[in-house]
Amino acid sequence: MCRNIKMLHNFEPPATEVEIRAAALQYVRKVSGYRQPSQANEAAFTAAVDEISAATTTLLEALTTTAPPKDREAEAAKARERSAHRFAR
Repeated sequence: MCRNIKMLHNFEPPATEVEIRAAALQYVRKVSGYRQPSQANEAAFTAAVDEISAATTTLLEALTTTAPPKDREAEAAKARERSAHRFAR
């Protein structure tokens, strides 16, 4: 899985449309191999991002869990700690 795509389920507050679209964009970039598509492929690229954003929104709204919601700041702090440990020299 692409490291830039963040988990969006079970956070308080819930994922925003911007976060969902950013994840969809990263996914399409990874699958297509394009960071920025050519003009000839731009419509297909944008349509794919739109469709994946919609599917992701539907998925997130349908998922249920009994686990308590995660705190975004606490998860970000854990990620920074893992990164510092991984890249410590």
